[in-house]
Amino acid sequence: MTGVPDIFKWLVLFFALSVAAWIFPLPGDALESGEILVVANENVAGSTDLARYYMKKRGIEEKDLIKLRVTGRETISRIDYEKKVAGPIRDRLGQKDRRARIRCLLIMYGLPLKIDPPMRTKQENDRLHVLKEKERDVTERLNKGKKVGVEGGLRNEREEIQSEIKRLKRSDCLASLDSEISLVLENNYGLDGWIPNPYFWGFKEKEGLIGRENVLMVSRLDGPSEKIVKRMIDDTLQAEKRGLEGSAYFDARWPDNDVPEDSAYAVYDRSIHLAAGRVKASRRMEVSIEQTNDLFKPGECPHAALYCGWYSLANYVDAFTWQPGAVGYHIASGECVTLRRKNSRAWCKMMLEKGVAATIGPVDEPYVNAFPVPEIFFGFLVDGYLSLAECYMISLPYLSWKMVLIGDPLYKPFKNDTMRKPDRK
Repeated sequence: MTGVPDIFKWLVLFFALSVAAWIFPLPGDALESGEILVVANENVAGSTDLARYYMKKRGIEEKDLIKLRVTGRETISRIDYEKKVAGPIRDRLGQKDRRARIRCLLIMYGLPLKIDPPMRTKQENDRLHVLKEKERDVTERLNKGKKVGVEGGLRNEREEIQSEIKRLKRSDCLASLDSEISLVLENNYGLDGWIPNPYFWGFKEKEGLIGRENVLMVSRLDGPSEKIVKRMIDDTLQAEKRGLEGSAYFDARWPDNDVPEDSAYAVYDRSIHLAAGRVKASRRMEVSIEQTNDLFKPGECPHAALYCGWYSLANYVDAFTWQPGAVGYHIASGECVTLRRKNSRAWCKMMLEKGVAATIGPVDEPYVNAFPVPEIFFGFLVDGYLSLAECYMISLPYLSWKMVLIGDPLYKPFKNDTMRKPDRK
């Protein structure tokens, strides 16, 4: 998981600004219940019941529920996505009273997590088979060449073959359902790679972006079981009433004054430090930061309310006892590849099982710069004015990509303890 575009190198210079002073125009004011379309799957037991349970708790009308009939598996084909998910949602949003009103889609338990790349043609499959045979042959010759000190142009040849294999596999066309459906109203974009998010704070001055009027916020109430999803809903509402209590834990890789500037991970490591500073400055809770290559140790993080850190790939570390309503995410490549596989130790699945109410993760390799920027996400969250879905949206660099937000989109952990509100000019 590598790669940080140039924009992040200057973006961090602005992160020292007060969160309350940031001005970022969202479509309208803070998200409200009447602006959410809830999406359930009639083919999965419990999906519609959970949708209605949530809607009753949040005061969302029955007319803003759409029931689909799609696979209950975690992956859906691109064809079925277009026909059975995007098409019906697009039709519903095309109705007169919804196009301008709906700003957010809530994907319920039972909907697929990710969309397969478009199918390859027979010719492309044949070519892929030939290329894999060539790759094996070149690799064998390269290994023999290393033994005698002669590698020649074999390395470059293999790289060219691997590049064409990657193109034919269309791995950059695989996306999370949530990230793709955020562009359901936009017809003119490619599937190869990511699309810059026009609501991302770092792209405020960027030109040529997709129009914001065609971009929806998307969140998901999902998890390993119906029971866990219902608990998430209840914990969220309980935490809102009293204010989220507990401690915040941030896991950086280097000390704040020793982050290597030439590292591909430097920007996000610095942002983790800055996120910890934002939460500490809010005076909401105590903040602990681990700033070595080590992770928090098992049992080291009691009463955890907020968390962000890295890097234990698909291997949850049982360091936390989670508070009801806890929010956190782990920055690693495959932390939302599944929410249901029993033997999975991926962080999203495990954090939900252990008690968090909201988390974030990718369904496939996203590259580090695709994660929500920690300081923006947590800075706005502790500010108390914007909802979970809005905090996610303005901190998320790319759409039509790999990331998933799991949690109640309306969740405001500190809404009844707002010490300050951002300038809404």
